[in-house]
Amino acid sequence: IMFFVIYGPSAALRTHDGRLLQISVIFSKAGRLSPKNCHICSRRGAYRPGTRRMGRKFSKYHGAGNDFVMIDGRTEPFDATPERVAALCRRRTGIGADGLMILESDPAEEFRMRYFNADGGEATMCGNGGRCIALFAHHLGIGGMRKRFIGVDGPHTAELLRVEGPEGEIRLGMIDVRRVEVHPEYLFLDTGSPHYVEFVESVRGVDVAGRGAAIRHSAAFAARGGTNVNFVESVSDGHIRIRTFERGVEAETLACGTGATASAIAAAVRTGSPCRDYRVDVEGGTLRVAFEPDGKGGFTRIELTGPARKVFEGEFADDFRRDGEPEFPKKS
Repeated sequence: IMFFVIYGPSAALRTHDGRLLQISVIFSKAGRLSPKNCHICSRRGAYRPGTRRMGRKFSKYHGAGNDFVMIDGRTEPFDATPERVAALCRRRTGIGADGLMILESDPAEEFRMRYFNADGGEATMCGNGGRCIALFAHHLGIGGMRKRFIGVDGPHTAELLRVEGPEGEIRLGMIDVRRVEVHPEYLFLDTGSPHYVEFVESVRGVDVAGRGAAIRHSAAFAARGGTNVNFVESVSDGHIRIRTFERGVEAETLACGTGATASAIAAAVRTGSPCRDYRVDVEGGTLRVAFEPDGKGGFTRIELTGPARKVFEGEFADDFRRDGEPEFPKKS
């Protein structure tokens, strides 16, 4: 159960469209909360009004329900230890997110994207995260409607097709897929992150948590560091529905951009369909994936299109502890 106890006339904490903020953080007591002064408070001690704690600013974004903590690291480096990242992503005692991203300066591109999974580990590419960080960069005033940035898998181009205040529609260029492994019961490919793709009659009948975890940790993928797992239902030619178990989150997420990309390409390979523009229904909405065969068994000119939205911004305490709660001075 999440709740706020708010003091003072300036304590209205609202989203950009005026709705009351709802986030998965427990505030037991808080003093003078506002969109520019949001501190996570301990259940063991109150934040005392009049005591100003310096905090680190963050923003919360999501792409089709895949949510992220966003930090601007251009002028002030962020110490992203696994313990700290995991604590911030924890939904009951932290901010709550599927992952955390740091936007950093880069000598060759407009910015660098560093992505960390909810377990705290620095991770491979995240498609929904790539769209969100492009919108984050736009809100920070970086570049124009077409942005270039570097990810762990190489350079990416993001085109902002539409921006209306806190939300936008972004088309993200993905890396080329060199090959697709076709096995009797599944396909495997790397779209910036490794993906197992299995086609099923209905995604509603799949135990995503149970089967996903078993496949993700199976011996077959141990040498690859595990894998993300996608269950795909064919709706019609050029239209699929998927559910994804994400490595590093260790749970099903509402959307996975690299998973949607992998599933669309796998569908084309499996059926031999000439369709090159797929609608992909995920639990958190709808994405589009376009691609072209490279004539060598791989795919190029891959684009992932979908929504991104800023939900809220705030600060977290500098003394945020590894266990997910800030350290408060002991009573004398």
